[in-house]
This record gives sequence, structure tokens and C-alpha cells, in this order.
Amino acid sequence: MKPKNDILQGTLTLLVLRSVEARGPLHGYALCAHIQRVSAELLRVEEGSLYPALHRMEQEGWLAASWRVTEKGRRAKYYAITPRGRAQLAAERESWERLTRGVGRVLRYS
Repeated sequence: MKPKNDILQGTLTLLVLRSVEARGPLHGYALCAHIQRVSAELLRVEEGSLYPALHRMEQEGWLAASWRVTEKGRRAKYYAITPRGRAQLAAERESWERLTRGVGRVLRYS
């Protein structure tokens, strides 16, 4: 069976907010690379999923965006977490922990 590399629906917001909280402002490609690297290559965020999610998070006020020049000299939109984003991150983290506790209980049930 081929392993799935899809990110569970609903976890992208958690991963993005946590990454930006930990690393500071990042552009989209750097976010994808960070998540892949930190997850030991277990998670891969597709750009087709990432950019609509970033736009939504910016609209929600969880991220603030600004144009900057990358380390390679290209203009890119960088995303930084906002106070509302930190509150949302706490809520997303709690939701994830509750979900994983529930799944763990089902897996251990005999």
C-alpha cells in the first residue's frame, strides 16, 4: 500500500500558524519547506492548498502579510502571526490534542 502524504483536513491552519509563530515571518515556499523538514519529510504541503489557506488566514486576521525580498533576491509575500492568530493557534492546538486523544482511545480499544 502506498503511504498517503495528504495532510489531514483541518491541520494546515495549525501547521502554518505554529510554523510562523516558531520561525517568524515566512513566505509560502519557505513555509512548505519548513513543515516538510521539521516533520522529517513525513508531511508535504502542496502549494495549491497552501496559498488559498494563507489568503483565508490573512482575511480572518490570523496572519499579516507584507512584501519583502527573499534571500534569493525575489519579491515574495511574507506572513507573520497576529495576536488573533495566536488565539486561533491555541484553539487549533486544543482541538488537535482532543482529536488525537480520541483516535488514540479508539486504537487502543480491545
